[in-house]
Amino acid sequence: MSAISRAHLPEAGRPLLGTVAVIASCVAFMVIGALQALYGPAIPALREEYGISPAAAGLSLSAHFVGALLGVLVYHLLRGRLNERLLLGGSYVLMAAGAAAFAFAPSWLPALAGTFVIGLGFGGIDYGLNQLFAVGFGNRSTAMLNLLNGHFGIGAIAGPALIGWLGADHYPEIFVGLGVVSLLILVTLGGVASRESEPATADGAATGGARALPVIAGFIGIYVLHVAIETGVGGWEPTHLEAVGYGAATAATATSAYWAAMTIGRFVVAPLSLRWSAPSILTVCCAGMAGFLLLATVPTLAPYAYFGVGLTIAPIFPTCLPWLNRAVPGVAAAGAYVIAASMIGGVAFPPLLGAVVDTMDVTTLPLVLFGLAVACALLSRWLRRNVPDPGGVAESRAAQGPEPVTTRES
Repeated sequence: MSAISRAHLPEAGRPLLGTVAVIASCVAFMVIGALQALYGPAIPALREEYGISPAAAGLSLSAHFVGALLGVLVYHLLRGRLNERLLLGGSYVLMAAGAAAFAFAPSWLPALAGTFVIGLGFGGIDYGLNQLFAVGFGNRSTAMLNLLNGHFGIGAIAGPALIGWLGADHYPEIFVGLGVVSLLILVTLGGVASRESEPATADGAATGGARALPVIAGFIGIYVLHVAIETGVGGWEPTHLEAVGYGAATAATATSAYWAAMTIGRFVVAPLSLRWSAPSILTVCCAGMAGFLLLATVPTLAPYAYFGVGLTIAPIFPTCLPWLNRAVPGVAAAGAYVIAASMIGGVAFPPLLGAVVDTMDVTTLPLVLFGLAVACALLSRWLRRNVPDPGGVAESRAAQGPEPVTTRES
């Protein structure tokens, strides 16, 4: 077994995640995807129940993301002191407790506190499972991370569908149900290794210090920019499509298709990542993003172009994380930095894009996002040239040489 392969096993020789734990992790990502997507559809019921304005109701998602950001940072700080099972278990319990508090809150402020607690658990699960999948499957980590994050998309589609089926006034039951699922996942934590082993340093990796800083900064740039584009399209696509002549129903359907493409893209890339290296996938995705956003400036092509943006943006988050961990194995906080950056981007960029739209015109939105995509593509090109992917698929196969010819006995 190579040094890199051994890096993905704990010292006892046991895999970081057993089969049941992998399945439970995918269910957990469906739960966090559903929870994040439920706040918007629940707003009408929240306004009626608590007598609040739309802006106040929108604070539920803001409180959730503030909690999630703090959850990532706390989980990272505690990783060296507490084992993975305890941290994940605590995150599941927090998410369940927050869901119950939100569902049964007697007034709006306790409800907001509930969304903050949901966010704390959400952030821990998001960071903890992404990190375990990023280092726990060797050369298959990129494929497995795309699979994991694809289940987030399934949950994000299913959550609003449940609201639509049961009615917005039944949001408390849905939140409580998801909290119960979170608690049930606790019984599968025996399949999670208590601790990760120290990652091995591969040739070409930046182990830490000054050499690692520009590498981490490059990945943070990729994460911030692609999340800005993701939230920009998700938030402003309906407005843009209506501005260029589409009806409200068509614009809403096209936006749903965009989010569905985010899920499809991850499942499609999962098997492709077993043959293509992470730098290659990132380069193609960033170029594709830019190309489709340019096509979105043509009104007749815009709905289809946005679907293409969803397909190409989807693999970036789960593809870059294993590459980052392999590139800077000596910087334990690297994963926390980029995941936190992605959350900050999700909070900060929607109002910034709103300000741009107010000062210019919503029809310029694709061009603004195209500029961000070009910057993302330039960063991806720099990373590909200056940050090799030690232990990646293409590199590992090249190092192994041609596979031996075997014969089958009859």
